[in-house]
Amino acid sequence: MSRFSKVNIEISNICNLQCSFCPEVQRHKGLMDEALFRRIIEQVAPHTDQVCFHLMGDPLVHPKLAEFVDICHEHQVRIFLVTNGVLLRDKQAEILLHPAFRQVNFSLHSFGDNYGDKDPGAYLERIFRYTERAFLERPDLYINFRLWNLGDPRGSGEKNRGMLARIEERYQVKISPDIDVRVQKSHLVQNRLYLHFDTEFTWPALDLPVLGTQGRCHGLRSHFGILVDGTVVPCCLDKEAAIPLGRIQDQDLSEILGSPRARALLQGFQRRQLVEDLCQRCQYIERFQTGT
Repeated sequence: MSRFSKVNIEISNICNLQCSFCPEVQRHKGLMDEALFRRIIEQVAPHTDQVCFHLMGDPLVHPKLAEFVDICHEHQVRIFLVTNGVLLRDKQAEILLHPAFRQVNFSLHSFGDNYGDKDPGAYLERIFRYTERAFLERPDLYINFRLWNLGDPRGSGEKNRGMLARIEERYQVKISPDIDVRVQKSHLVQNRLYLHFDTEFTWPALDLPVLGTQGRCHGLRSHFGILVDGTVVPCCLDKEAAIPLGRIQDQDLSEILGSPRARALLQGFQRRQLVEDLCQRCQYIERFQTGT
């Protein structure tokens, strides 16, 4: 089994927000238990240096987050965490400064999408304080402020540009809000703090029309996902387990990734053929068609 750049582990599919750009989870809502998480880490540790606490849900809702971080550290697996940051308080900030973390992403565009015209000052201040602690205590830690849809003419774009102005003032930088995300998605702010720009996309779903049958994807090549119930899926956009490859509780990971369905999917990508119905309905896959 080849090494993967990351494995997405959904420790919770429960989120404290409901963003317009992030479809609601239809699966049973739940939190991953510690025994299953340990089993997952023991199996993925030989095959990746990094796990990403992200697929659906927000990892800060999990009451066992600190224990999960310790398990990763025990197995020398680094953590990449994605959160909207709304639940960030002193306790969570302390956890996110643990040496097991390699990168923390804050999806700042989530705030305005959920809280309308509410002032984001207190929310941003908590994230700024955490970031500035990391500058001192974890200078090796990468932090991304995700601020998508700056060019959106709707209200969200205006709110996000307002956040950009506060970031510029705090860190004494100047960044054009008209940045072309097709050319540049990241902008260095200070130390290892980056701003990440992008535009939203339509999540793939089996009830959407077919977009094409040819193409390639990084699923099962650079990464795969494990859902909260232990189901292994080929990519981080298979939010409803439309392509279940097996369950960690029932099979060894090497057997799951070597299954006929997984092999057929990967071989299809190598031939530029999308063999799964979900892949044929995936808008995001269009981003990989040049130079892959």
